[in-house]
Amino acid sequence: MTLILVATSGYAYKDWKGRFYPENMKDGDMLAFYSREFPFTEVNSSYYSMPTPYMFYHMMKKTPGNFIFVVKAYGGMTHQRDLGDITVGRFHDALKPLVEAGRLGCVLAQFPYSFHNNEKNRDYLKKLRERMKDLPLAVEFRSDDWLRLEVIRLLRENDMAFVCVDEPPIRGLLPPVVVATSSIGYVRFHGRNIRKWYNHEKSYERYDYLYTEMELSEWVPRIRELSRKTKVVFIAMNNHFNASAVINARQLLGLLKEAGNI
Repeated sequence: MTLILVATSGYAYKDWKGRFYPENMKDGDMLAFYSREFPFTEVNSSYYSMPTPYMFYHMMKKTPGNFIFVVKAYGGMTHQRDLGDITVGRFHDALKPLVEAGRLGCVLAQFPYSFHNNEKNRDYLKKLRERMKDLPLAVEFRSDDWLRLEVIRLLRENDMAFVCVDEPPIRGLLPPVVVATSSIGYVRFHGRNIRKWYNHEKSYERYDYLYTEMELSEWVPRIRELSRKTKVVFIAMNNHFNASAVINARQLLGLLKEAGNI
């Protein structure tokens, strides 16, 4: 039976104190507390700065042995197109503790909307696959021009998971489709805050959205379909503002259990 894991994108949010974490909890105790309820997390900090082996070693010590980490690819690789030996070598070295412990879910390569479907960028995806060697890899696109059969074929041939998304129904963004291109299924919920997606002062405003149970229930059959074609499905709630991600992760988990998916 396919493993379906429901969690959140990141965990170290100060506005979760009093909503998920105890009000007086120290920041350094958040991960241990989080891992008591959730089976994995997405590590966001690795996108903003190059991670280190010590960082992951320290994180593993705070969590159970079966807790999984999905690590965002360093932004230099996805946004500045740096796949040089130094950058890639440091990234691989950082992940060694997770790989050796069998606790790396996958590397999540999140590309910007400006990364469009053209020959140059398709070649870049192939190069990224090559540089990541045998690491499990999931790719998230923002632009809907990637939703093409030839792209699905490219991902399958290169063993890269397509990241399914739920995001605002704005022209140019990806619709909520289910596609399986490797043994890994992946779904990320960004919220449907149309008004604040582009018009915001702080980046977190984009993810200020609480799904209704009806909206989440739309995904139950889609997740079932994805699970039939994969060995593990990662589901990450990225609507992190005010701990909405925690609320919706719990709701979706309940809906999946009720439907017999888990």
